[in-house]
Amino acid sequence: MLFSLRFRAAWKTPYVLGRSLTAETSGSQSKESFPDMTEGHLPIHVKDVRSRLRAIVGASTNWSDHVQAMKDRKSLQSLLAKCQEDLPARRMKDSYTEVVLPLGSQPQLREKYLNVYNSVRFGRILEDLDSLGVLISYTHTKAEASRMSPLSIVTALVDKIDLCKKIIYPDCDIKFTGNVTWVGKTSMEVKMHMFQLHDGAYSPVLDATFVMVARDPENKSSAFVNPLIPDGPEEERLFNQGEVNKTRRVDFSTASLLKMAPTTEERTVVHDMFLNTLDTRTVSFQSRVLPPGSVWMEDAKLKGLEICHPQERNIFNRIFGGFLMRKAFELGWATACTFGGSRPYVVAVDDIMFQKPVEVGSLLFLSSQVCYTESNHIQVRVHTEVFDSQTRKHQTTNVFHFTFVSENEVPRIIPKTYGESMLYLDGKRHFHAAMKTTAAA
Repeated sequence: MLFSLRFRAAWKTPYVLGRSLTAETSGSQSKESFPDMTEGHLPIHVKDVRSRLRAIVGASTNWSDHVQAMKDRKSLQSLLAKCQEDLPARRMKDSYTEVVLPLGSQPQLREKYLNVYNSVRFGRILEDLDSLGVLISYTHTKAEASRMSPLSIVTALVDKIDLCKKIIYPDCDIKFTGNVTWVGKTSMEVKMHMFQLHDGAYSPVLDATFVMVARDPENKSSAFVNPLIPDGPEEERLFNQGEVNKTRRVDFSTASLLKMAPTTEERTVVHDMFLNTLDTRTVSFQSRVLPPGSVWMEDAKLKGLEICHPQERNIFNRIFGGFLMRKAFELGWATACTFGGSRPYVVAVDDIMFQKPVEVGSLLFLSSQVCYTESNHIQVRVHTEVFDSQTRKHQTTNVFHFTFVSENEVPRIIPKTYGESMLYLDGKRHFHAAMKTTAAA
């Protein structure tokens, strides 16, 4: 991840807002190559993505219709496949989708995407990526004989988003491309790429990997999806990478500090920090002194609250995952900004797990914490939970991990308690996983 990250070759296309331009990247090129899947695929305007999704599942634009819409979807249960073998296999190019965000040629779109620094709001890009990931998945599973899809496809995980540009310009056209690159029994890995037009050529901005899951029409149990058949060595490589990613995610989850004790090396790191904060004038484990150029972890957090209104619902009348990502990112950015004292730039997003859907009407509590720092990098963890006013209980819905880089070197974050030490080590793991990816690119 980070700025030197994998510059991928752009997907070529002659269809870009009426321009006779090809989407070839300028500047450095990735060592990896990708199969060209653009033939026969016309681009979709970004504003049409959500309307297409509503048509696919039969969702209404009116909140008052949502109860009847769910009843109508229940009748689609009989259309579900009994096993994956009953479904026709698909190719990667079958799900290839291209979406244009014409900020340059349609200036009226800019207001929604503009931030105070006169660049594009990354939170809005997260919303577009989430919608695109769902549309790509429905394209892979499309059944020609059915007017509406019986599947409820939702985002299960944002595996990673790697950025190679600090600034996204608000007056240049943007293009998103993507397709399904790996399929399990009920899940799909979707890879997406974002490019921006400069001097007549598209240059890469980010790469994203999402994991989507298919559920029944009522979103109560899993459902089978079409198998994927790679065509050629490049598609084989992409598919095999999906298997590697799945194994990596399982290994990372197994080694979670919520399940396993820290490694010997990690325990040494925590103990060294503890010793470095002891007051040498006393012989006490309770007397702690903050080292120079450091900040206690408990002093590097922000909190927020969102009332989840129907306006932010998705096609299944739960709160839109992209909205949750935008709100978490903006709180995380504000945390990095106040901590570092200068404008932070996002360089990586990873391991966003959607553990529980957020219902319309929920009270959503967000808690953002700087959990690790190194040089001018800030690792921020955002935890979200919903509050049930009847049971008086809180339930975790998401945990987000963002890596920011600040314009200046930032203070070292120091944990006080054992729980904060685990947050520190978890942040350290996520940060160095990002750096490892950068080194391998």
